[in-house]
Amino acid sequence: MGRPTRIEGYAIVSEDGMLADPNGHMPDSIKFEADQKFFRDGMDGCDVAIHGRHSHERQPNSPKRHRIWVTGRVKTVEREDSEPRVLLWNPDGASFEQAWDALSVDGSLGVVGGTSVFGLFLPLYDVFYLTHAPGVTLPGGRPVFPEVPAKTPESILSHHGMKPDAPRMLDAEKNLKMVAWRR
Repeated sequence: MGRPTRIEGYAIVSEDGMLADPNGHMPDSIKFEADQKFFRDGMDGCDVAIHGRHSHERQPNSPKRHRIWVTGRVKTVEREDSEPRVLLWNPDGASFEQAWDALSVDGSLGVVGGTSVFGLFLPLYDVFYLTHAPGVTLPGGRPVFPEVPAKTPESILSHHGMKPDAPRMLDAEKNLKMVAWRR
């Protein structure tokens, strides 16, 4: 196996590139129903979700999906005893390919964060869906990528060989736009 058939990233961020406040909580100010629907529909097309400690998808179909939880609490890869569809993966102890093979699933991967997880996949994304919450800043918050705020999310994606599509309006009343960045 070795790799997913497709790797998609999904993030809504503040105008300053933050996913969450300094405590790791996603404030209501960056939650929009139109973005949540886009996210839910996109993840419903993914076979596996990958996330860190603070990021979960919590969607109606989430329990049906296999998932990889990035964590330092295991040495390499291990099955989660209480949840058979969950694989725990430590990137310091095993490659992503080893984790993917241990999961024993063919298909696509949806990356849902947080910062370090989004950063791990920068060289691998087929597409990264980036939405900015208009008028919202989260000073000192948790960035979408490790190099934010020194660099913008867009400059980081561009640096990794990705190109933006035209913005897609998710909610005209709230001026909520999403840009798909593609390899």
